[in-house]
Amino acid sequence: MAIDSQEMVKKVFTQKSARVDTNKGDEYYNSLYSKMRARLDSLRNSPKLKDIDMTEVIEIEGINRRDFMKWVSATTATLMLPPMFTPLVAEATELMNRVPVIWIELQDCAGNSEALLRSSAPTVDELIFDVLSLEFHETIMAASGHQADAQLEDALETFKGKYLLFVEGSIPTGMNGQYGTIGASGETFRAHLERLAKDSAAVVAVGSCASFGGIPAAAPNPTGAVGVMDIVKGKPIINIPACPANPANMVGVVLHFILSGQVPELDSLLRPKFAFGYRIHDNCERRAHFDAGEYVEEFGDEGAKNNFCLYKVGCKGPMTFNNCSIIRYNEGTNWPVGVGRGCIGCSEPDFWDKYAYERPMSDAKIKAPTGGVEKTVDEFGLGLLTATTIGIAAHAVASAVAGKKSEHGEDNE
Repeated sequence: MAIDSQEMVKKVFTQKSARVDTNKGDEYYNSLYSKMRARLDSLRNSPKLKDIDMTEVIEIEGINRRDFMKWVSATTATLMLPPMFTPLVAEATELMNRVPVIWIELQDCAGNSEALLRSSAPTVDELIFDVLSLEFHETIMAASGHQADAQLEDALETFKGKYLLFVEGSIPTGMNGQYGTIGASGETFRAHLERLAKDSAAVVAVGSCASFGGIPAAAPNPTGAVGVMDIVKGKPIINIPACPANPANMVGVVLHFILSGQVPELDSLLRPKFAFGYRIHDNCERRAHFDAGEYVEEFGDEGAKNNFCLYKVGCKGPMTFNNCSIIRYNEGTNWPVGVGRGCIGCSEPDFWDKYAYERPMSDAKIKAPTGGVEKTVDEFGLGLLTATTIGIAAHAVASAVAGKKSEHGEDNE
């Protein structure tokens, strides 16, 4: 059966979830502005939960007002809001100390907490967590044992129905949950999560483990590890996957909640679209090399030295949705593909079993969700040679691949 090349190109290079509606019209934004204005006014009239504000923090850290406002403008754009919302976003950072947060760690490596704490020069994203009213976080709090339990119970009662519950780590369900227990009572992680989620305003699953089970859920998954959304029901859940999650995306979710009192727009996997509405492949600095048929064939070759596309050595960018190619890591310095390491799809479900290896999808015998990319890059390019109306970019792929084949004296039929 002949393959429709034009349709193949559409499947590979387009994804419905990748097309985020960033312009919803004046009527929508004017209404949203009014709601957010009212929400901030209400928060300003509520008592401070922590006697520190963002202005004090940025002054202490030596961040000037100009740099802060540049960050505010960038964050406004990240949240897919027009520039008119910039003053509201700036004001929301000043009201962070009105929102209580309870952070728990379950079956995890604490990598998401480390992503926030390990920094040579804190970014505004990380400083925001100095302002938040963090009522409980086992890793960084001074209290321990029964004192920690008492502090948690006090926070649950005081902020009932108002707190954001951040969950880091997967939840073991095997052996009746006995693979993970916590506290003096030996409460299972599952029971602990269910009890704390019950009176929360919303639950934020931070990292791939909390979102989808992550590495603990990799085959053969001896502990029966699952993500938060497999356990918690009847509550708003926001997944912020990646290994680790980017602090900017954590902050974006919190800011959106402060601005609106609601969770942001989510995709089918409960990920905020402002962060996961982008496909890595579409925003990669090596994308031009993919279009030109220029690939790294093995690590250390001339292609690698010239920053060619990493698809043939296992990059899963075409199957992965995340904004790390845009906002990056380590104070915005770089990201995995930028340093020559292909994406392993860590923001996708079952990434450790499906994507985290150094070979292209064509060798994995797993059908890629985008369709078409599961074929080898060369087969894909050759399939396009018969297309006549697929556009300049697609012709570039076909021409480059055909030329590469000819150079090696291979048959192009």
